[in-house]
Amino acid sequence: MLVDSHCHLDYFTEAEIEGIVGRAREAGVGLLVTIGVRVGQAAAVKALAERFPDVWGTVGVHPHNAGEPEGLPTVEEIVALADHPRIIGIGESGLDYFYDKSPREMQQEGFRRHIRAARLAGLPLAIHARQADEDILRILREERESGGEFDFLLHCFSSGAELARQAVAMGGYVSFSGILTFPKSPEIRAVAAELPADRLLVETDSPYLAPVPLRGKRCEPAYVAHTARVLAEARGLSGVEVEALTTANFRRLFRKAA
Repeated sequence: MLVDSHCHLDYFTEAEIEGIVGRAREAGVGLLVTIGVRVGQAAAVKALAERFPDVWGTVGVHPHNAGEPEGLPTVEEIVALADHPRIIGIGESGLDYFYDKSPREMQQEGFRRHIRAARLAGLPLAIHARQADEDILRILREERESGGEFDFLLHCFSSGAELARQAVAMGGYVSFSGILTFPKSPEIRAVAAELPADRLLVETDSPYLAPVPLRGKRCEPAYVAHTARVLAEARGLSGVEVEALTTANFRRLFRKAA
Protein backbone atom coordinates (compact mmCIF):
# COMPACT_ATOMS: atom_id res chain seq x y z
CA MET A 1 0.00 0.00 0.00
CA LEU A 2 1.13 3.52 -0.82
CA VAL A 3 0.18 6.74 0.97
CA ASP A 4 -0.25 10.10 -0.72
CA SER A 5 0.80 12.16 2.27
CA HIS A 6 -0.07 15.54 0.74
CA CYS A 7 -2.76 16.38 -1.80
CA HIS A 8 -5.50 18.97 -2.28
CA LEU A 9 -8.70 17.06 -2.98
CA ASP A 10 -10.90 20.12 -2.52
CA TYR A 11 -9.24 21.65 -5.60
CA PHE A 12 -11.12 19.12 -7.72
CA THR A 13 -14.79 19.53 -8.61
CA GLU A 14 -17.55 17.62 -6.88
CA ALA A 15 -18.15 15.70 -10.09
CA GLU A 16 -14.52 14.55 -10.12
CA ILE A 17 -13.96 13.53 -6.51
CA GLU A 18 -15.36 9.98 -6.62
CA GLY A 19 -13.26 9.17 -9.68
CA ILE A 20 -10.11 10.72 -8.18
CA VAL A 21 -10.39 8.66 -5.00
CA GLY A 22 -11.40 5.55 -6.93
CA ARG A 23 -8.40 5.72 -9.26
CA ALA A 24 -6.11 6.17 -6.25
CA ARG A 25 -7.47 2.98 -4.73
CA GLU A 26 -7.01 1.12 -8.00
CA ALA A 27 -3.36 2.30 -8.10
CA GLY A 28 -2.73 0.88 -4.63
CA VAL A 29 -2.91 4.18 -2.76
CA GLY A 30 -4.56 3.17 0.48
CA LEU A 31 -4.48 6.50 2.34
CA LEU A 32 -4.64 10.13 1.25
CA VAL A 33 -4.13 13.32 3.26
CA THR A 34 -5.94 16.38 1.95
CA ILE A 35 -4.26 19.57 3.12
CA GLY A 36 -5.55 22.82 4.56
CA VAL A 37 -4.42 26.17 3.15
CA ARG A 38 -6.96 28.62 4.63
CA VAL A 39 -9.10 28.78 7.76
CA GLY A 40 -12.22 29.19 5.65
CA GLN A 41 -11.43 25.98 3.79
CA ALA A 42 -11.17 23.79 6.90
CA ALA A 43 -14.81 22.72 6.72
CA ALA A 44 -14.32 21.39 3.18
CA VAL A 45 -11.26 19.41 4.26
CA LYS A 46 -13.15 17.90 7.17
CA ALA A 47 -16.12 17.02 4.98
CA LEU A 48 -13.91 15.13 2.52
CA ALA A 49 -12.18 13.27 5.34
CA GLU A 50 -15.54 12.33 6.84
CA ARG A 51 -16.85 11.19 3.46
CA PHE A 52 -14.07 8.74 2.55
CA PRO A 53 -12.60 6.26 5.07
CA ASP A 54 -9.21 6.37 3.34
CA VAL A 55 -8.97 10.20 3.40
CA TRP A 56 -7.59 12.23 6.32
CA GLY A 57 -7.00 15.96 6.60
CA THR A 58 -4.95 18.81 8.04
CA VAL A 59 -5.85 22.40 8.88
CA GLY A 60 -3.76 25.52 8.49
CA VAL A 61 -2.85 28.60 6.48
CA HIS A 62 -0.43 28.40 3.56
CA PRO A 63 2.30 31.08 3.52
CA HIS A 64 0.80 32.42 0.28
CA ASN A 65 -2.36 33.22 2.26
CA ALA A 66 -0.75 34.61 5.41
CA GLY A 67 -1.36 38.20 4.37
CA GLU A 68 -4.97 37.86 3.21
CA PRO A 69 -7.76 39.94 4.81
CA GLU A 70 -9.03 36.85 6.63
CA GLY A 71 -5.93 37.21 8.79
CA LEU A 72 -3.77 34.71 10.58
CA PRO A 73 -5.53 32.55 13.16
CA THR A 74 -4.21 32.54 16.70
CA VAL A 75 -2.43 29.49 18.06
CA GLU A 76 -5.55 28.63 20.02
CA GLU A 77 -7.77 28.96 16.94
CA ILE A 78 -5.54 26.57 14.97
CA VAL A 79 -5.65 24.04 17.79
CA ALA A 80 -9.44 24.33 17.92
CA LEU A 81 -9.71 23.78 14.17
CA ALA A 82 -7.64 20.61 14.53
CA ASP A 83 -9.92 19.18 17.22
CA HIS A 84 -11.63 16.73 14.90
CA PRO A 85 -11.33 12.93 14.63
CA ARG A 86 -10.28 13.04 10.96
CA ILE A 87 -7.71 15.84 11.26
CA ILE A 88 -4.25 14.34 11.72
CA GLY A 89 -1.92 17.29 11.17
CA ILE A 90 -1.37 21.04 11.14
CA GLY A 91 -0.59 23.02 8.00
CA GLU A 92 0.50 23.48 5.52
CA SER A 93 2.52 26.40 6.81
CA GLY A 94 6.04 27.65 6.27
CA LEU A 95 7.86 30.16 4.09
CA ASP A 96 7.81 30.87 0.36
CA TYR A 97 10.31 33.50 -0.75
CA PHE A 98 10.02 32.51 -4.42
CA TYR A 99 6.56 33.94 -5.01
CA ASP A 100 6.48 36.25 -1.96
CA LYS A 101 2.70 36.43 -2.14
CA SER A 102 2.55 37.52 1.51
CA PRO A 103 4.91 39.80 3.43
CA ARG A 104 7.79 37.78 4.82
CA GLU A 105 7.23 38.95 8.37
CA MET A 106 3.63 37.68 8.20
CA GLN A 107 4.79 34.36 6.75
CA GLN A 108 7.25 34.00 9.60
CA GLU A 109 4.65 34.87 12.23
CA GLY A 110 2.23 32.39 10.71
CA PHE A 111 4.92 29.71 10.65
CA ARG A 112 5.65 30.24 14.34
CA ARG A 113 1.96 30.09 15.27
CA HIS A 114 1.53 26.81 13.40
CA ILE A 115 4.58 25.32 15.09
CA ARG A 116 3.18 26.23 18.50
CA ALA A 117 -0.25 24.88 17.56
CA ALA A 118 1.30 21.61 16.37
CA ARG A 119 3.11 21.27 19.70
CA LEU A 120 -0.05 22.01 21.71
CA ALA A 121 -2.24 19.70 19.65
CA GLY A 122 0.34 16.91 19.56
CA LEU A 123 0.06 16.72 15.78
CA PRO A 124 2.76 16.90 13.08
CA LEU A 125 3.26 20.05 11.05
CA ALA A 126 3.41 19.97 7.23
CA ILE A 127 5.99 22.57 6.18
CA HIS A 128 6.11 24.41 2.86
CA ALA A 129 9.66 25.61 2.16
CA ARG A 130 10.67 27.39 -1.02
CA GLN A 131 13.86 29.42 -1.37
CA ALA A 132 13.78 30.11 2.37
CA ASP A 133 16.10 27.43 3.75
CA GLU A 134 17.99 29.64 6.19
CA ASP A 135 14.90 31.16 7.77
CA ILE A 136 13.12 27.79 7.90
CA LEU A 137 16.04 26.31 9.84
CA ARG A 138 16.41 29.36 12.06
CA ILE A 139 12.76 29.35 13.08
CA LEU A 140 12.71 25.59 13.61
CA ARG A 141 15.71 25.86 15.92
CA GLU A 142 14.39 28.90 17.79
CA GLU A 143 11.00 27.34 18.38
CA ARG A 144 12.52 24.07 19.58
CA GLU A 145 14.82 25.91 21.95
CA SER A 146 12.08 28.12 23.35
CA GLY A 147 9.15 25.71 23.46
CA GLY A 148 10.36 22.15 23.06
CA GLU A 149 10.25 19.51 20.36
CA PHE A 150 7.47 18.98 17.83
CA ASP A 151 6.91 16.64 14.90
CA PHE A 152 7.22 18.01 11.38
CA LEU A 153 7.47 17.10 7.73
CA LEU A 154 9.16 19.05 4.93
CA HIS A 155 6.62 18.46 2.20
CA CYS A 156 7.27 18.49 -1.58
CA PHE A 157 11.00 18.72 -0.99
CA SER A 158 12.84 20.92 -3.50
CA SER A 159 15.36 22.67 -1.25
CA GLY A 160 19.06 22.32 -0.55
CA ALA A 161 20.56 19.16 0.91
CA GLU A 162 21.58 20.94 4.11
CA LEU A 163 17.97 21.79 4.97
CA ALA A 164 17.05 18.11 4.64
CA ARG A 165 20.02 16.98 6.74
CA GLN A 166 19.39 19.50 9.50
CA ALA A 167 15.65 18.81 9.53
CA VAL A 168 16.24 15.08 9.94
CA ALA A 169 18.77 15.80 12.69
CA MET A 170 15.96 17.64 14.50
CA GLY A 171 13.70 14.61 14.17
CA GLY A 172 11.87 15.76 11.05
CA TYR A 173 10.69 13.83 8.00
CA VAL A 174 11.03 14.64 4.29
CA SER A 175 8.40 13.99 1.61
CA PHE A 176 9.07 13.81 -2.12
CA SER A 177 6.62 14.75 -4.86
CA GLY A 178 6.69 14.41 -8.64
CA ILE A 179 9.63 16.84 -8.66
CA LEU A 180 11.76 13.81 -7.77
CA THR A 181 11.05 12.35 -11.21
CA PHE A 182 11.88 15.44 -13.29
CA PRO A 183 14.96 15.20 -15.55
CA LYS A 184 16.34 18.43 -14.07
CA SER A 185 16.16 17.16 -10.46
CA PRO A 186 19.36 15.10 -9.96
CA GLU A 187 20.14 17.03 -6.78
CA ILE A 188 16.75 16.11 -5.31
CA ARG A 189 17.29 12.44 -6.17
CA ALA A 190 20.71 12.63 -4.49
CA VAL A 191 19.07 13.94 -1.32
CA ALA A 192 16.47 11.16 -1.47
CA ALA A 193 19.26 8.60 -1.82
CA GLU A 194 21.24 9.80 1.20
CA LEU A 195 18.60 10.45 3.86
CA PRO A 196 17.82 7.82 6.50
CA ALA A 197 15.21 5.38 5.22
CA ASP A 198 13.01 5.89 8.26
CA ARG A 199 12.47 9.58 7.42
CA LEU A 200 11.08 9.33 3.87
CA LEU A 201 7.53 9.84 2.60
CA VAL A 202 5.96 10.34 -0.83
CA GLU A 203 3.17 12.61 -2.03
CA THR A 204 1.64 14.20 -5.12
CA ASP A 205 0.74 17.75 -4.02
CA SER A 206 -2.00 17.20 -6.58
CA PRO A 207 -3.41 18.78 -8.65
CA TYR A 208 0.12 20.13 -9.17
CA LEU A 209 3.47 18.63 -10.22
CA ALA A 210 2.45 15.55 -12.17
CA PRO A 211 5.41 13.16 -12.27
CA VAL A 212 7.18 11.78 -15.29
CA PRO A 213 5.77 10.23 -17.51
CA LEU A 214 2.67 12.38 -16.96
CA ARG A 215 4.24 15.85 -17.02
CA GLY A 216 1.84 18.46 -18.35
CA LYS A 217 -1.25 16.66 -17.08
CA ARG A 218 -3.18 17.61 -14.00
CA CYS A 219 -1.82 15.54 -11.14
CA GLU A 220 -3.93 13.28 -8.94
CA PRO A 221 -3.20 10.95 -6.00
CA ALA A 222 -2.96 7.80 -8.13
CA TYR A 223 0.22 9.22 -9.65
CA VAL A 224 2.17 8.89 -6.40
CA ALA A 225 3.15 5.43 -7.62
CA HIS A 226 5.48 7.03 -10.20
CA THR A 227 7.27 9.05 -7.53
CA ALA A 228 7.62 5.94 -5.35
CA ARG A 229 9.17 4.08 -8.30
CA VAL A 230 11.84 6.76 -8.76
CA LEU A 231 12.50 6.84 -5.02
CA ALA A 232 13.05 3.08 -5.15
CA GLU A 233 15.49 3.48 -8.04
CA ALA A 234 17.40 6.24 -6.23
CA ARG A 235 17.86 4.06 -3.19
CA GLY A 236 18.38 0.73 -4.92
CA LEU A 237 15.25 -0.78 -3.46
CA SER A 238 12.32 -2.70 -4.84
CA GLY A 239 8.93 -1.08 -5.24
CA VAL A 240 7.54 -3.31 -2.48
CA GLU A 241 10.29 -2.18 -0.11
CA VAL A 242 9.62 1.50 -0.79
CA GLU A 243 5.88 1.03 -0.31
CA ALA A 244 6.50 -0.66 3.04
CA LEU A 245 9.00 1.88 4.38
CA THR A 246 7.11 5.02 3.31
CA THR A 247 3.84 3.68 4.71
CA ALA A 248 5.52 2.71 7.99
CA ASN A 249 7.07 6.18 8.19
CA PHE A 250 3.71 7.80 7.55
CA ARG A 251 2.09 5.84 10.36
CA ARG A 252 4.94 6.69 12.73
CA LEU A 253 4.62 10.41 12.00
CA PHE A 254 0.85 10.70 11.64
CA ARG A 255 0.02 8.55 14.63
CA LYS A 256 -3.61 9.61 14.72
CA ALA A 257 -4.19 7.83 11.40
CA ALA A 258 -2.51 4.59 12.50
